[in-house]
Amino acid sequence: MKLYSTNHKAAEVTGKEAIFEGLPSDNGLFMPTNIPNLGKSFWDNIHELSLQEIAFEVSNAFLSDEINTTDLKAIIDRAIDFDAPLKPLEGDLYCLELFHGPSMAFKDFGARFMAGVMSHFLKKESKNVHILVATSGDTGGAVAQGFYKYPNIFVHILYPTGKVSDIQEKQLTTLGENVSALEINGTFDDCQALVKQAFLDTELRSRLNLASANSINIARLIPQAFYYAYSYAQLKQKGKPVVFSIPSGNFGNLCAAVIAYKMGMPVHQFLAATNANKVVPTYLSTGEYTAIKPSISTISNAMDVGNPSNFPRLVALFDNDIEKLRSMVKGFWYNDDQTRTAMKEVNSKYQYVVCPHTAIAYQALEDFKKDDKTDFIGVFAATAHYAKFLGDVEPTLNEKLAIPTRLSELLEKEKNALPMEVDYDSFKSYLNKQVH
Repeated sequence: MKLYSTNHKAAEVTGKEAIFEGLPSDNGLFMPTNIPNLGKSFWDNIHELSLQEIAFEVSNAFLSDEINTTDLKAIIDRAIDFDAPLKPLEGDLYCLELFHGPSMAFKDFGARFMAGVMSHFLKKESKNVHILVATSGDTGGAVAQGFYKYPNIFVHILYPTGKVSDIQEKQLTTLGENVSALEINGTFDDCQALVKQAFLDTELRSRLNLASANSINIARLIPQAFYYAYSYAQLKQKGKPVVFSIPSGNFGNLCAAVIAYKMGMPVHQFLAATNANKVVPTYLSTGEYTAIKPSISTISNAMDVGNPSNFPRLVALFDNDIEKLRSMVKGFWYNDDQTRTAMKEVNSKYQYVVCPHTAIAYQALEDFKKDDKTDFIGVFAATAHYAKFLGDVEPTLNEKLAIPTRLSELLEKEKNALPMEVDYDSFKSYLNKQVH
C-alpha cells in the first residue's frame, strides 16, 4: 500500500511508515493512492462470508504487500473476536450494533486491529513506540483496551476534564501498566491540538518514536470499513438500496464507510449526523467550512468536535469536488433537546434503548425518509452502549436501566490521571520523561 498526504507536500510512504508516523510531515493526512475495488464477484457473494472473512478481504486488499496471509488472518482473529449484528426494529429499519467489543464502543474495531498490526511490525524491530491519543470519549477506552499489555507499546491518552462520562473516564484511567491518562483542562480540540503539535515536533517525534491511534491513523480507519461491508452482507438478499446514517464527530467513521463504498459496496446514501458542532452539515449546505472554536459541549460528548480531523480525507475521497460529495452524503444536525426526543421515540416505539449519539443517527434517518421516497433499507449506527451515558439516558427516559457487568465493575475502580493545563511545553516535558 502506498499513501500520499492530503496536503500533497510530503513524499509517498508505505503502509508501515504511515501507521507509525501517524501524520505526514506537511500536517496533512495519509490517504491510499488507490482504493482497491474488491470486484463484482466478492460483492455478489458477500452474504456467504463471516465478519472475519470480510475483514480479511478488505484489509488484505490494502496490506497484502506488507503482511502475509497467515499473519494477517491471525491479527484479525485476535482483534475481531466479537460480532457487529444488525438489530431489526421495524420493517426495513435496522440498528447496527457496534458495541459488542471489550470497551463497548465501535472504536474497538480500529484500536484492536491497529494494535495487532503495530505489534506485528514491532516484533521485527527492537524498539519501543509511544502512542498519543486525544479522545472525546470512546476512543480512549478502546485504545486503552486494544493496546493494553502489548510489549514495546506505551499509550498516552489525553481527554478533556469534565467532558467525558464517568464510565468512559474509568475505562481509560484505571488500567495502568503501559496505559497512561492525562486529564487536560480544556476541550477535545485542545487535546487534539496538543497531539498534533507533538507530531510536528520532529525532534520529539524521533526521540520517542511517536505514533497516533486516533482516526487520523490509517490503521484505525481501514478496519472500520469491515462492519459496513458486513452490514451489507446481512442485507444483500433483501434486494433493496441501503442508506447508512452515521453519528459523526471526527468523521473517521463516515470516511471508513465511504472507503467500503469506493471498494465496490452498493450504497444509496450516507447521512452525516452531528450534534450542535455542525461544521460538516453546514459545509454541505453552504459550501463554506468554518471550524467551531471552542467546540460546543453536548450530551453526545464523543461528537463534540469543532474542527473534524478527517474532513480532508472526506473531501479527498470525492476528488475534492463538493458536488460529488453532496451526491452521496447528506448532512443533518440536532441540538440536545432534539436528541432527547429521539431517544424517547426509539424507546417508546421499539422498546429499544440508545445512547445520545445513536439517537442522532436515528433522527437523521427519519428526517431523510421525508424527502427521499426510495424504497430503501435504513441502517443507523449504534456507536456505543447506552450504559456508557447513563447520566443522560436515565433522566431522559425517566427509568433505571441495567448496566453490563463489565462496565459496572469499572465504577468501583480508582481513577489514575495526571491533570494538565493546555500548554505544549508542559506536555512536551511530560513526554520527554517517558523515554524507555
